[in-house]
Amino acid sequence: MIKKYEIGTFILRVVLGLTFFIHGLDKFQGGIENTVGWFESIGLPGFLAYGVGLVELLGGIALILGLFSRVVSGLIALIMVGAIVKVKLDVGFLGNGQMAGYELDLAFLAMAVFIAINGTNAYSLDNVILKGKDENGNTTTLN
Repeated sequence: MIKKYEIGTFILRVVLGLTFFIHGLDKFQGGIENTVGWFESIGLPGFLAYGVGLVELLGGIALILGLFSRVVSGLIALIMVGAIVKVKLDVGFLGNGQMAGYELDLAFLAMAVFIAINGTNAYSLDNVILKGKDENGNTTTLN
């Protein structure tokens, strides 16, 4: 039997995954070179754009499917910390009228950290692949 918090975690996982998949897809469809240039313009190495784009694109798919959810969520949390500190912190929580603030980034960060800490069992490929095994390899019942 799936507990209520697992349904809530499933919803967070799918929404976070879908959001980041679309962001990653946009980076590559719009020309990753634009993102590389923007990274360089804010003082970051351009090659990081490829890493961020791949984490968003492939990590988003993985989250939707429930595959490597803790690892992917940890990577997304790092991306959100970087976005907040490097880009959004100076414009404030709500923004400055020309640029959005970090309120949405903070919400995504909280979602990612929650999933990274708690994992997710409901409707996840990890659950199917691991077949309810605990850290010792013993079969468990996932409730």
